Amino acid sequence: MKRHVLLAGITAIMLIACNQKTETTLTLSGLNPVKFQTTINDAQTQLYTLKNKAGMEVCITNFGGRIVSIMVPDKNGVMQDVVLGFDSIADYINIPSDFGASIGRYANRINQGKIVLDGDTIQLPQNNFGHCLHGGPKGWQYQVYSANPIDSTTLELTRISPDGDGNFPGNVTAKVLFKLTDDNAIDIKYSAATDQKTIINMTNHSYFNLSGDPSKAATDHILYINADNYTPVDSTFMTTGEIVTVKDTPMDFTTPRTVGQDITNYDFIQLKNGNGYDHNWVLNTKGDINQVAAQLTSPTSGITLEVYTNEPGIQVYTGNFLDGTIKGKKEITYHQRASVCLETQHYPDSPNKPQWPSVVLEPGQIYNSECIFKFSVEK
Repeated sequence: MKRHVLLAGITAIMLIACNQKTETTLTLSGLNPVKFQTTINDAQTQLYTLKNKAGMEVCITNFGGRIVSIMVPDKNGVMQDVVLGFDSIADYINIPSDFGASIGRYANRINQGKIVLDGDTIQLPQNNFGHCLHGGPKGWQYQVYSANPIDSTTLELTRISPDGDGNFPGNVTAKVLFKLTDDNAIDIKYSAATDQKTIINMTNHSYFNLSGDPSKAATDHILYINADNYTPVDSTFMTTGEIVTVKDTPMDFTTPRTVGQDITNYDFIQLKNGNGYDHNWVLNTKGDINQVAAQLTSPTSGITLEVYTNEPGIQVYTGNFLDGTIKGKKEITYHQRASVCLETQHYPDSPNKPQWPSVVLEPGQIYNSECIFKFSVEK
């Protein structure tokens, strides 16, 4: 009798152990890591989770080097996911988007996809009003980075981009290092090296909705941009080459105000051209990463995001082309202006604007760029 009881007990323990092995552990944001496991061009994709001592969580997939979720506490101590994205790698593959991506080789637009290096004209892919946007339709956001999880707070991603990738010259090795700090900041460091003269301009393209409810517009968010000037665009979203003052225009966020205050003022030609805000601001910080470049706050949640960078510019994009046709995480429909993107970078079309800071990378040089997204609560 005792033997039967013992065997039954062992069997029960084994069944429990087996069930525990097959049970999937979801992330704090509710993501199932199994749904991010697949093979693309012989490369494995995964979901990587970073956590700090304060309880903040950041989930990243090596497909496109994308931030998938960011969980931070609101003013009531409730954890909120503050970025847009998808629940599975299948959606990231099947629904073209820039959600959370590490953009390369060149963030933003290049006029008609043409650059000239040492007298040679190079034609890049044209995927946006005849321009090359974010490296073209096969930019790095649609490629698999190799991943090196260094520790529970740090992930290093590497992209080896061959000469002629998207018709960009040079064999380039690029790295993106994500570090989650204990004071609730995501420190992103980019680096790259090349064996031929080329251009590099990387950024992160997270779509922030700090309320934690992306079914609602982020136009109530309060925005501050530490910039007295911006670079206007034409009707194809291409920079004109001018640098003009924000003073007495809807582009002035030197005094914090809501994103939506003037966003539909299409009498102001720049808002008509951009279909809202989709512009590069010339930062006053002049590469000083210790100065706040921009700040965004949700009055609903009290969550505040401060952006720091060594880059000369920041592109602010207000989700103008989200149109309610995309369902993201938790089957939430993303409507127009459900988010605000804060993309630290060199100015758009810099290769064709010699008066602007250079994006040329020579052999023997190392490209370095840094962006810090620091979260806190305004009570």
